[in-house]
Amino acid sequence: MSSYQNILLVVDLTEDSTTIGRRALAVAKDAGARISLLHVVEYVPVEPMGETLLPAVQIEEELVGRARERLAELAAQLGLADAPRQVATGNIKAEIVRAAEELGADLIVLGCRERHGISILVNFTEDTVLHAAPCDVLAVRLR
Repeated sequence: MSSYQNILLVVDLTEDSTTIGRRALAVAKDAGARISLLHVVEYVPVEPMGETLLPAVQIEEELVGRARERLAELAAQLGLADAPRQVATGNIKAEIVRAAEELGADLIVLGCRERHGISILVNFTEDTVLHAAPCDVLAVRLR
Protein backbone atom coordinates (compact mmCIF):
# COMPACT_ATOMS: atom_id res chain seq x y z
CA MET A 1 0.00 0.00 0.00
CA SER A 2 1.36 3.38 -0.91
CA SER A 3 1.21 6.15 1.64
CA TYR A 4 -1.20 9.03 1.34
CA GLN A 5 0.05 12.18 -0.37
CA ASN A 6 -3.02 14.41 -0.69
CA ILE A 7 -5.54 14.52 2.17
CA LEU A 8 -8.87 16.32 1.99
CA LEU A 9 -9.95 17.39 5.48
CA VAL A 10 -13.70 17.99 5.56
CA VAL A 11 -15.02 19.96 8.53
CA ASP A 12 -18.42 21.26 9.62
CA LEU A 13 -16.83 24.04 11.73
CA THR A 14 -18.25 22.74 15.00
CA GLU A 15 -16.04 22.13 18.04
CA ASP A 16 -15.45 18.61 16.71
CA SER A 17 -13.57 20.04 13.73
CA THR A 18 -10.44 20.37 15.85
CA THR A 19 -10.57 16.67 16.74
CA ILE A 20 -11.01 15.70 13.10
CA GLY A 21 -8.23 18.06 12.08
CA ARG A 22 -5.81 16.61 14.60
CA ARG A 23 -6.48 13.12 13.27
CA ALA A 24 -5.81 14.29 9.71
CA LEU A 25 -2.59 15.96 10.90
CA ALA A 26 -1.41 12.72 12.50
CA VAL A 27 -2.01 10.77 9.28
CA ALA A 28 -0.38 13.50 7.20
CA LYS A 29 2.67 13.58 9.45
CA ASP A 30 3.12 9.80 9.25
CA ALA A 31 2.69 9.78 5.46
CA GLY A 32 4.40 13.08 4.63
CA ALA A 33 1.15 14.22 2.99
CA ARG A 34 -0.30 17.65 2.38
CA ILE A 35 -3.73 18.66 3.64
CA SER A 36 -6.45 20.70 1.93
CA LEU A 37 -9.44 21.88 3.98
CA LEU A 38 -13.06 21.92 2.86
CA HIS A 39 -16.28 23.20 4.39
CA VAL A 40 -19.59 23.04 2.53
CA VAL A 41 -22.42 25.49 3.10
CA GLU A 42 -25.58 23.53 2.33
CA TYR A 43 -27.48 24.93 -0.61
CA VAL A 44 -30.96 26.15 0.30
CA PRO A 45 -33.10 26.39 -2.84
CA VAL A 46 -35.27 29.44 -3.32
CA GLU A 47 -38.12 29.99 -5.72
CA PRO A 48 -36.76 31.46 -8.97
CA MET A 49 -37.89 35.01 -9.57
CA GLY A 50 -39.48 35.05 -6.13
CA GLU A 51 -39.52 38.12 -3.93
CA THR A 52 -37.12 36.48 -1.51
CA LEU A 53 -34.35 35.87 -4.05
CA LEU A 54 -32.23 38.90 -3.17
CA PRO A 55 -32.29 38.35 0.62
CA ALA A 56 -31.53 34.63 0.10
CA VAL A 57 -28.50 35.49 -2.04
CA GLN A 58 -27.32 37.98 0.57
CA ILE A 59 -27.79 35.40 3.33
CA GLU A 60 -25.81 32.80 1.38
CA GLU A 61 -22.99 35.29 0.77
CA GLU A 62 -22.92 36.12 4.47
CA LEU A 63 -22.85 32.42 5.43
CA VAL A 64 -19.99 31.77 3.02
CA GLY A 65 -18.07 34.78 4.32
CA ARG A 66 -18.43 33.66 7.93
CA ALA A 67 -17.46 30.11 6.98
CA ARG A 68 -14.28 31.37 5.27
CA GLU A 69 -13.32 33.28 8.42
CA ARG A 70 -13.98 30.31 10.69
CA LEU A 71 -12.14 27.93 8.34
CA ALA A 72 -9.12 30.27 8.34
CA GLU A 73 -9.21 30.35 12.17
CA LEU A 74 -9.37 26.55 12.34
CA ALA A 75 -6.51 26.23 9.85
CA ALA A 76 -4.38 28.59 11.95
CA GLN A 77 -5.26 26.71 15.13
CA LEU A 78 -4.15 23.43 13.51
CA GLY A 79 -0.96 24.94 12.12
CA LEU A 80 -2.34 24.78 8.56
CA ALA A 81 -2.56 28.50 7.87
CA ASP A 82 -0.83 28.04 4.50
CA ALA A 83 -2.87 24.98 3.47
CA PRO A 84 -5.36 25.30 0.61
CA ARG A 85 -8.87 26.05 1.93
CA GLN A 86 -12.19 25.99 0.16
CA VAL A 87 -15.72 26.90 1.19
CA ALA A 88 -18.14 25.38 -1.31
CA THR A 89 -21.90 25.78 -1.59
CA GLY A 90 -24.33 23.08 -2.62
CA ASN A 91 -25.13 19.53 -1.66
CA ILE A 92 -22.63 18.52 1.02
CA LYS A 93 -22.17 14.95 -0.18
CA ALA A 94 -21.76 15.90 -3.83
CA GLU A 95 -19.36 18.76 -3.04
CA ILE A 96 -17.10 16.53 -0.94
CA VAL A 97 -16.83 13.98 -3.75
CA ARG A 98 -16.33 16.73 -6.34
CA ALA A 99 -13.58 18.39 -4.29
CA ALA A 100 -11.80 15.07 -3.72
CA GLU A 101 -11.82 14.37 -7.45
CA GLU A 102 -10.73 17.91 -8.32
CA LEU A 103 -7.86 17.88 -5.81
CA GLY A 104 -6.76 14.36 -6.66
CA ALA A 105 -7.18 13.41 -3.00
CA ASP A 106 -6.16 9.92 -1.99
CA LEU A 107 -7.77 10.21 1.46
CA ILE A 108 -10.82 12.07 2.77
CA VAL A 109 -10.95 12.68 6.53
CA LEU A 110 -14.33 13.60 8.01
CA GLY A 111 -16.29 13.20 11.22
CA CYS A 112 -18.76 10.44 12.00
CA ARG A 113 -21.29 10.79 14.80
CA GLU A 114 -22.75 7.89 16.69
CA ARG A 115 -26.34 7.10 15.72
CA HIS A 116 -29.09 5.54 17.77
CA GLY A 117 -32.69 4.47 17.22
CA ILE A 118 -34.41 5.50 14.02
CA SER A 119 -31.48 7.71 12.95
CA ILE A 120 -29.63 4.52 11.98
CA LEU A 121 -31.99 4.25 8.99
CA VAL A 122 -31.21 7.75 7.68
CA ASN A 123 -28.55 8.14 4.99
CA PHE A 124 -25.84 10.28 6.54
CA THR A 125 -23.12 12.21 4.75
CA GLU A 126 -20.28 9.91 5.77
CA ASP A 127 -22.13 6.85 4.41
CA THR A 128 -22.75 8.47 1.04
CA VAL A 129 -19.19 9.78 0.79
CA LEU A 130 -17.80 6.36 1.70
CA HIS A 131 -19.59 4.75 -1.23
CA ALA A 132 -19.13 7.55 -3.78
CA ALA A 133 -15.59 8.72 -2.99
CA PRO A 134 -12.83 8.23 -5.54
CA CYS A 135 -10.39 7.42 -2.71
CA ASP A 136 -10.11 6.07 0.82
CA VAL A 137 -12.22 7.64 3.56
CA LEU A 138 -11.26 7.98 7.22
CA ALA A 139 -14.33 8.61 9.37
CA VAL A 140 -13.26 9.95 12.76
CA ARG A 141 -15.66 8.70 15.42
CA LEU A 142 -17.19 11.56 17.39
CA ARG A 143 -19.18 11.06 20.58
